[in-house]
Amino acid sequence: MGYRRAEEILPKEMIELIQEYVDGESIYIPRKTGQRAGWGTKSAVRQELENRNRQIFRDYCCGVRAAELAEKYFLSEKSIRRIISRMK
Repeated sequence: MGYRRAEEILPKEMIELIQEYVDGESIYIPRKTGQRAGWGTKSAVRQELENRNRQIFRDYCCGVRAAELAEKYFLSEKSIRRIISRMK
């Protein structure tokens, strides 16, 4: 996320009004409700995690124990069991 100078995009009156609340501080202005991108949609992270979880489930179905999967994927056994139960 980049920063833009308020003077370049907002009217002077609006800047003065904002300064009454936050003078010289950085603030975050969220997107409109309907325009927010879902988590992981801009990067491939969501798809990578889904692929990993499917592989964990396949390995489990082939007889690999949760403790071994935890070590292989650097996750806790509890996380492995949670993934397996979701995939069932």
